[in-house]
Amino acid sequence: MHVTLIAGARPNFMKIASIINAIKEAQSEGKDITYRLVHTGQHYDANMSGQFFDQLNIPKPDVDLGCGGGSHAEQTANIMLKFEKDLIEHPTDLVIVVGDVNSTMACSIVAKKLHTKVAHVEGGIRSGDWTMPEEINRIVTDSITDYFFTTSETANQNLLKSGISTDQIFFVGNTMIDTLLRNLDRLQKPEFWDKHSLEDGAYFVMTLHRPNNVDEGQHLKRLLDTVIEKSRDLPVIFPVHPRTMTSLKELGISYPNLHMVDPMGYLEFIYIVKNAKMVITDSGGITEETTVLGVPCITLRNSTERPETVEIGTNELLGTDPSAIPAALDTLFDGKWKKGQIPEKWDGKTGDRIVKCLSALERG
Repeated sequence: MHVTLIAGARPNFMKIASIINAIKEAQSEGKDITYRLVHTGQHYDANMSGQFFDQLNIPKPDVDLGCGGGSHAEQTANIMLKFEKDLIEHPTDLVIVVGDVNSTMACSIVAKKLHTKVAHVEGGIRSGDWTMPEEINRIVTDSITDYFFTTSETANQNLLKSGISTDQIFFVGNTMIDTLLRNLDRLQKPEFWDKHSLEDGAYFVMTLHRPNNVDEGQHLKRLLDTVIEKSRDLPVIFPVHPRTMTSLKELGISYPNLHMVDPMGYLEFIYIVKNAKMVITDSGGITEETTVLGVPCITLRNSTERPETVEIGTNELLGTDPSAIPAALDTLFDGKWKKGQIPEKWDGKTGDRIVKCLSALERG
């Protein structure tokens, strides 16, 4: 079997990495499986260098389609145009897409129109929030997908309710966690650790990128004011996207214990997450990592496509109103934060399960 793996943004590569590692392992055992790695270039990232791929122990993509920038429509159209040419030139047995970015949806549509089967890693997850572009991408992708590799029973139920047949659904676990567990003994202390006098369990990590949190200046300021006020003077490490940094500068936001740092490599970022007292985020993927690492986490969103991180893990869904933050931080400092458990099959073996499923599909 020959498969084409699609990635469009940094988190996609973290999900793809374990599949590539499992394919290499299968090849070493004499299995007839090969792959081509396509980077759509959807998100330009200065950290997407050779070092990034070395950190994840995966080869550089076979092609970078260079489809960054533009509106959602322009970007999606550009990906479709370029991937269509690539897929025609490099036919495959199966296109594997991951996650929920524009590349996920665009490449699925192209593949199906070229009569190529599609598998969706992380199929079936839903936030119920149609204002999120990712939710639209998930639903469109899942409506034309042939095979679903799912992370949870909740995702399975979502697919079954939408009319998907049980023989199309494969509950395999979470490839992001494969990559996390594989790299725990390789984590790297970031350069700013000593500069900011950080100590294990004595600082916060905050990541914000959702438009409803960062696009309106006064709302962003209220969020930061509240976090700083209730942080009890512990350092707050805030990796900031360039667009958000511009807003922060315009607002004149500056606190002695707020440290705005550049986005960092995977091994450095997981290092600071693993050793944080708490993570404050509006990202879905980070809540999966904090759940497995046992790190308290609050999500500043009104809904989540990863409910298992709340129901089972260490995450709490607070909404976007800053007034909900003080009570959560009081609970943390009082030592009453829930311990959490690790969801089923988040055990580092998901990539292996996916490759075994692919072998079974080929046979049958």
